Amino acid sequence: MISELTVSTGNRTELIDITGLIQDVVRESEVSSGLCYVFVPHTTAGLTLNENWDPAVRDDAIRTFDELVPQSPAFRHAEGNSSAHIKAMLLGFSAVIPIESGNLMTGTWQGVFLGEFDGPRRRKVIVKIVAD
Repeated sequence: MISELTVSTGNRTELIDITGLIQDVVRESEVSSGLCYVFVPHTTAGLTLNENWDPAVRDDAIRTFDELVPQSPAFRHAEGNSSAHIKAMLLGFSAVIPIESGNLMTGTWQGVFLGEFDGPRRRKVIVKIVAD
């Protein structure tokens, strides 16, 4: 089963917790045991798993990304969003999460995040569920 989610972002740079959206796809699939593949088909957005309990972790990550890869007039890309491309490369574009008893097997404080680096935009998230 493959699903395409749409996530609207509101800021140039943000991390959006999409765990619930992905878990909904898992429930709808009725797969009890298997794998959940998540992919972001964009070059200025990425995907990661990290703590989803304390929002300060997201704030710290965003600030660190901006410090590591600031906007720079030295970038040669004509669209002016090279920093967004580089941040997305650092984050990555996919994740594989085991499914057991119809649930994502994430850690206690772990969630799935869409990383937006060139927003606000409407982003696609592709979710593929494969049963054991």
